[in-house]
Amino acid sequence: MMWRNGAKRLVDLMISIPALLVLAAPLGLIALAVRAEDRGPAIFRQQRVGRRGRPFRIWKFRTMSVAIHRPQGPDRTHSADPRITRVGSVLRQTGIDEIPQLINVIRGEMSLVGPRPTVEYQVRAYDARQRRRLEVKPGITGLAVVSGRNALSWEQRIDLDIRYIDHWTLWQDFRILVLTLWKVIIKREGLYGPDGMNDSFVDSSAHQPETPEDDLLRVPGGNQR
Repeated sequence: MMWRNGAKRLVDLMISIPALLVLAAPLGLIALAVRAEDRGPAIFRQQRVGRRGRPFRIWKFRTMSVAIHRPQGPDRTHSADPRITRVGSVLRQTGIDEIPQLINVIRGEMSLVGPRPTVEYQVRAYDARQRRRLEVKPGITGLAVVSGRNALSWEQRIDLDIRYIDHWTLWQDFRILVLTLWKVIIKREGLYGPDGMNDSFVDSSAHQPETPEDDLLRVPGGNQR
């Protein structure tokens, strides 16, 4: 296990640091586009649960308007969600909104490949088998992402995450990264469920979903409503 963690960490750094340097200028332009359409920070951070249940803040481009509040209770994003901005829609469809998570990878909170990071209310509802998703660092992409993403049921996604953990190889990580370019960025598969709606993992009155105003990371000169 130690050599596995070391190998993954080395590959993560060898890819994520050069990628972030190369993409710095385009990411800056994307940040300006986000702010040009909807005043507010271009990037927000939301608390997620990482390896062994450790909380961390995930970085993403903001894709929703700061002027429209999310409803109380478990949040269900859908394809015609009025909260999603025009720029945000493109970022979501191509998966570009996730690229700032390269920072999380460099910080050691995430890996390039692994189960997608979950939120606390979901973890509280996990059974012992589902908690196995927390045995490894969460990833920017993963086996469940390239196998159907949100078009799959939660049960199917978790099954794929556990399969990934049990049968991990560096070759599998490389294959998933290549498939991500094709299935997420080019074909844009599985962004929403079959009915155009993304379901919450469970219904929980204890869940207080992130609002666009929560945990927003201010950009230089930015205004936060």
